[in-house]
Amino acid sequence: MTSPKTRIAALYKFVPLQDALSYQLPLKRLCVEHGVAGTLILAPEGINGTIGGPPDGVERVLNYIRNLPGMASIEVKESWATEMPFFRMKVHHKPEIVTMGIPAANPLERVGQYVEPEDWNRLIADPEVVIIDTRNHYESRIGTFEGATLPDTESFRDFPAWVQENESVLKKAKKIAMFCTGGIRCERATAHMLNEGYDEVYHLHGGILRYLETVHESESKWTGDCFVFDQRVSVSHGLKEGDWDICFACREPIDEQHKSGPGFELGVSCPLCVNKTSDEQKAGYRERHKQQQLARARDEQHIGVNPRENKRSFK
Repeated sequence: MTSPKTRIAALYKFVPLQDALSYQLPLKRLCVEHGVAGTLILAPEGINGTIGGPPDGVERVLNYIRNLPGMASIEVKESWATEMPFFRMKVHHKPEIVTMGIPAANPLERVGQYVEPEDWNRLIADPEVVIIDTRNHYESRIGTFEGATLPDTESFRDFPAWVQENESVLKKAKKIAMFCTGGIRCERATAHMLNEGYDEVYHLHGGILRYLETVHESESKWTGDCFVFDQRVSVSHGLKEGDWDICFACREPIDEQHKSGPGFELGVSCPLCVNKTSDEQKAGYRERHKQQQLARARDEQHIGVNPRENKRSFK
């Protein structure tokens, strides 16, 4: 069995960062110099992202970030992977580190009450609590908490509209408990809920990732895997790499059942999208997959290929 060798660090912090743009280039250079890849977003409201690479390289980058104004106490959620889950290093400067489209939902002003992972089960067992999965449909499809309400959104920007459409039901709840992958979307979502007049709003501190790391599987109220935005695709309890893959046509997570089902063609389509793409699009996907295979034969990395294809056989 291959031992994990790549250190993964997911991080975010809302803090005023007025000189955010000035850190973009130095941060990217540092990452590239030490073999670190992934995505980081800098904004006047803070930092957000996930990086991976050699343990020492990741530590150097984290030390740099901790020395930025207000970042000394930044919380980092760590895991390990057997393969590098990122192709390149991207450092973006944007107006916000997570976008919902509601400027008034400002986590720097107020957020919901944090609930630690070890206290989460007790909260969601309360019959007066409505549990809301703030993630998108393709994320919650492969795993969520027992009893959670799934907004089934396409993007985080759709969340405010879902809240408005379901106001009559949500307003009857005495408590709202919200969760997301790493915690950052709930910072914005709980701020929005408070602005909308919901009084008791809670969110899982550190998100699903911290829960899966902290709470033993025998006591867990989580079912399935947690979708992650890198080439691991998903993680399970203990933050172990999951068994899901990605369809390169529709970018939906797929499992062995999908890969053995009608319409699956490696690199081209899956049962979820085979009837949603044209013959012209499928031809383009086939050509892309061909180039990926040729690159692999030359022992080269083709941008866009899933490294997990190297260790898995598809039906």
